[in-house]
Amino acid sequence: MTSRETKKKPLKEKQKEVCGNYALILHNDDVHSFDYVIDALIDICDHDYEQAVQCTLITHHKGSCDIRKGKFEILKQMKDALFQRELSTTIDLQP
Repeated sequence: MTSRETKKKPLKEKQKEVCGNYALILHNDDVHSFDYVIDALIDICDHDYEQAVQCTLITHHKGSCDIRKGKFEILKQMKDALFQRELSTTIDLQP
């Protein structure tokens, strides 16, 4: 690898972060009903009903689910809104 290639690689990785390689992850809890979570995903994440149901079921059975991918700033707003509804979420950088 040349020094020119070495310099380019970190820039590509940085561009991925800016372009929106983040995922908003919903974590399971034993507090909220399915309907409550489904309504929150529809209202906050702009899911349609079927998508919200699928994400809720995956979260229930597997413990977590990627509910949205995109830019950090947008996902942070959704995360904060879900936090206001007492739902547990994290934002992860995707490879």
